[in-house]
Amino acid sequence: MEKPIALKSKRLPRRLRFFAQCLTASAVLALLTYGGFVLQINQLTISFLYLLMVVAVASLFGFWQASLISLLAVGCLDYFFLPPILHFDVADPRDWVALATFEVTALAISRLHGRERRVAREVVIHRAGMEQLYELSRSTLLLDLHQPPGPQLAVLIHRIFDLRAVALYDAVTGGCMNLNCQDRMGDWDTGEENLAKECYLRGTPQDDSSTQTWQRVLRAGPGPVGALVVRGKLNPLVVDALTSLAAIAIDRYQWFEKEERAEDAKKGEQLRAAVLDALAHQLKTPLTAVQTASSGLLELGGLTESQCNLVTLINGEAVRLNEICTRLLKAGKLDARQVGLEADDVVILDLVSEVLARYPVEQERNSIQVAVENPSLTVRADRGLLAMILAQFIDNARKYSTAGTPIAITARASQTEFLISVHNFGQTIRIEDRERIFERFYRSPELKDAVPGTGIGLSVVRKAAEAHHGHVWVISDDKEGTTFYLSLPIDARRTY
Repeated sequence: MEKPIALKSKRLPRRLRFFAQCLTASAVLALLTYGGFVLQINQLTISFLYLLMVVAVASLFGFWQASLISLLAVGCLDYFFLPPILHFDVADPRDWVALATFEVTALAISRLHGRERRVAREVVIHRAGMEQLYELSRSTLLLDLHQPPGPQLAVLIHRIFDLRAVALYDAVTGGCMNLNCQDRMGDWDTGEENLAKECYLRGTPQDDSSTQTWQRVLRAGPGPVGALVVRGKLNPLVVDALTSLAAIAIDRYQWFEKEERAEDAKKGEQLRAAVLDALAHQLKTPLTAVQTASSGLLELGGLTESQCNLVTLINGEAVRLNEICTRLLKAGKLDARQVGLEADDVVILDLVSEVLARYPVEQERNSIQVAVENPSLTVRADRGLLAMILAQFIDNARKYSTAGTPIAITARASQTEFLISVHNFGQTIRIEDRERIFERFYRSPELKDAVPGTGIGLSVVRKAAEAHHGHVWVISDDKEGTTFYLSLPIDARRTY
């Protein structure tokens, strides 16, 4: 019984307002009629005044109030101003013409005024929506990007747009399909806990005008990044704009997170390089002393065969450690762009011979074949860096080649570039590792346990090639073997 009473109480103010408006208009009509009758205003003037009053009532109150005033105005016109005066003549055609004129005017004016009021309301709503969107756009710029954006966006949207409920599913930061990845605000009914997730999985928007529920998929870039469900009185255009702002905020967080990871990786790499650089500097002095002492012992002689072998081993390993330290220091300078290339004309055949002289024949497991198309082939480059690149290629070929198979070194030149390659037969390099092996400290999982190494050499090779405006790459195949390439531009006028 309480519900009908509540409905009746809601209708009562509107009825009272209608009656009050009718009484007010009738009172004004009565005053106008009295004034016109006392002043003996003619029929044409009083008809025009009545028409103006109908227009005013239609504009201020509406059609039904204006219709009532039209009937009263026609009655006053007939009774007080049309002969016979103070008598009604319903058959007079002038009464019907006046009534039709007043009614048509009331209908036209009320409709125009109603349309104007609707447009005004829409403008107000649109302006309010734009202000809310502007506030949301400013607020999203102040989001804490170190925290997931979902909870922050849900709170902002719920507060700024004064909505009954908000649910946001963030597929980017959630990284899962769990229900816990949803962030909700406001009151949701039982069974509506998964609306945002279902909208994301469905991939299409859905609206329910009866409950004023709007479901939208958040899209940024090539695919969806989440879903947004809002419940409240909103314009569809505002909902679409709101969806775009939420998607942009999530996408911005995603890019910020990527930049943070890249920056952390860069700082870690810089720290690791600095430590290795300092370590290489510290090892240089004792390694030089060890190498000098071992070489001195060999020169003095008087050692037994076993002692000579041990001293030779110490000397060889000291030389190897010294070369590793040199590569570390060189890599650090190349990373910091502190190295100044000493460009010179380098004869390739002489350079290859110089590098191969470091490998005694008795220690070789593989024969090395050299093929240079032109014995006088010359390239302008830093001789030390070029020798280091070639030595690293040969070192890798010796480590990973099958015993007894040849290692081939070839060099040739075209009109635009110089190309040198080192080929061997042995363990192949996976496609996914052919670019990564040139990264510092990276070693192929299949090969790192088979042969000892540091993962530094090839990274230095790439840096040295880039310092010459060249590049390096590798091709590896079970049948054809593995080949490392170095390409340098040929330009006599190039300066480094």
